[in-house]
Amino acid sequence: MDEMSYCSFSGGEEYKNHFQPGIYVCSECGHELFSSMSKFEHSSPWPAFSETIHEDSVSKHPEAWGPIKVCCGKCGNGLGHEFLYDGPREGLSRF
Repeated sequence: MDEMSYCSFSGGEEYKNHFQPGIYVCSECGHELFSSMSKFEHSSPWPAFSETIHEDSVSKHPEAWGPIKVCCGKCGNGLGHEFLYDGPREGLSRF
């Protein structure tokens, strides 16, 4: 399996339409975040995942306006948000 860097925000997202088998890791520290098995197509401009690969892959920080901010569970690098109940099936989230 290939490792793919996730969420570097350095202009254009190269993995949005990438569906090869692999593990998405933090662009800062290499911590495992998501498996390609949980990746799904979504209209957002970023890759979409329904679950993390490990329980400690991300840390979650509730925000007042709805979505939950997510950061790398190891180094704290900002990864975006978890959108509750916006996953590919009922009851799943979108990261």
